[in-house]
Amino acid sequence: MAVETIKWINGAARIIDQTKLPRQFKYLYCRDVKTMWQAIKRLQVRGAPAIGVAAAFGVLLGIQKFKGSDKRKFLQLFHETCDYLSTSRPTAVNLFNMLNEMRAVVTHNPQADVATLKKALFLQAMTIFEADREVCRQMGEHGAKLIKNGMRCLTVCNAGALATVDYGTALGVFYSAKGRGKKFSVYSCETRPLLQGARLTCWELLQQKIDTTLICDNMAATLMAQGKVDIIFTGADRIASNGDAANKIGTYMLAVLARHHGIPFYVVAPSTTFDLKIKSGRQIPIEERHSDEVTHFAGVPTAPKGVKVYNPAFDVTPAKLIAGIVTEHGIIRAPFVKNIKRLLLN
Repeated sequence: MAVETIKWINGAARIIDQTKLPRQFKYLYCRDVKTMWQAIKRLQVRGAPAIGVAAAFGVLLGIQKFKGSDKRKFLQLFHETCDYLSTSRPTAVNLFNMLNEMRAVVTHNPQADVATLKKALFLQAMTIFEADREVCRQMGEHGAKLIKNGMRCLTVCNAGALATVDYGTALGVFYSAKGRGKKFSVYSCETRPLLQGARLTCWELLQQKIDTTLICDNMAATLMAQGKVDIIFTGADRIASNGDAANKIGTYMLAVLARHHGIPFYVVAPSTTFDLKIKSGRQIPIEERHSDEVTHFAGVPTAPKGVKVYNPAFDVTPAKLIAGIVTEHGIIRAPFVKNIKRLLLN
């Protein structure tokens, strides 16, 4: 992919400001941890894997200006930085998993001095970055096997290169299928309220010359009833140990519709998106965002002033509605509790 969503350059994290797309392609350079926190919160960088990398880079931003060799003060700053970044968004478990990987560097090197820890943390952040690239390609290859020539696919939100370091999760399946020479088309749900499907997914797919049609979210049922959807791929921000998957609001609706119309519904996510500490989706924290996202569009009011708004950013799709979960290790199918443990813990 030509798109580099996030990259470490000369002591700064360079990200594509996704709030500007598709009208403007603009880089944002995060040179301090506060700017990175705001970028995650404001969805300037988004998508569970990309958020995980952003968190790791955020740790580097928080500690890079530390001077001296006082290890106690350094560790205090390090832990404060991790704690601060963890407050940016609550649902995407990759953020917390990658912060834990950074914390593990400190835990596993109790005798290291400040200079050594700084180097080790930098290497860990780069390892996290490179691992995401490899995982994207592996998921794409596994998922591409599900696409047959002539298939009409559907997706929601943006689970592509803009949500990861490289290929993407759900969209990575399309890129791999195209690379294999398969002929297929994609319907992209606009994904209200922030239109990640319209703004980001359509932009990505058109860049790669993939046959793409944009639909409003409430057109999905009609499309399925007309027999125009053969398979559905979505991403995920957190997956429970029983296979319940949290993703952008509207995903659960698609899964219910897919079951009614007999359409296979697949989730594409790396192993870092699984939260094996929780038993079901009922334990996944769901972020609620500001009412302005619903009552305004591009700064213009679209609803009466003072109306009450409910704006959850995610919903949870029960495992019983999921045909399979595509990971870098292969496709996990029911029974999910058993097969998730077998594939991810062995």
